Amino acid sequence: MTRAIFNPREKSLIRANVLVLGSTAAAILLSHFPRVRPDAWIVVPALLVLVGTADTFRHIIGGRWSFRHLGVLLCLYMDLMATFLVLFFLFYPYCNFGFRNI
Repeated sequence: MTRAIFNPREKSLIRANVLVLGSTAAAILLSHFPRVRPDAWIVVPALLVLVGTADTFRHIIGGRWSFRHLGVLLCLYMDLMATFLVLFFLFYPYCNFGFRNI
């Protein structure tokens, strides 16, 4: 079991979830939430979130549908929300909506 976590050629749902949640936490720390500041280093957690999402998606391919697929689908929804959150932290500081001085 522990070997699958460290081997990227094998499927590991634990590794995928740790990548996504760890990258989301790193993006929150790097963006200085709640005062979201621009930081180019947020690109690294964004890429890691995408890698974790792809690793989670590998579990849904093939085989008959079971309740495990339902759990993986819920993990994919969590990955999707985390991806959009990290991308928000990455791109929002560069958007000028005109509301900053209000």
